Amino acid sequence: MNLQQFYVKLGKRIKELREEKGYSQQILAEKADISIDYLGKIEVNINNPGLKSVFKIVRALDISFEEFFKSI
Repeated sequence: MNLQQFYVKLGKRIKELREEKGYSQQILAEKADISIDYLGKIEVNINNPGLKSVFKIVRALDISFEEFFKSI
C-alpha cells in the first residue's frame, strides 16, 4: 500500500465509523474540534490529515487506535 492508498482507506474508515455511531459530519467535526469542511474533505480524500487531526477524530469516535486502524 502506498501513502495515497493509505489516505483513501483512512477517509473511508472515518466515514464508516462515523455512520456506525450515527453521527453527521457536523456532529463529529464538533466533537473533534475540526471544521466540517475539513472532515468532509478527509472523508473523500481531498485533504490528508495530520496525526493531530487523526488523534482528535479517533477520540471523538470514542474508540481505541487499535480498533480504528485494524482494517486499514
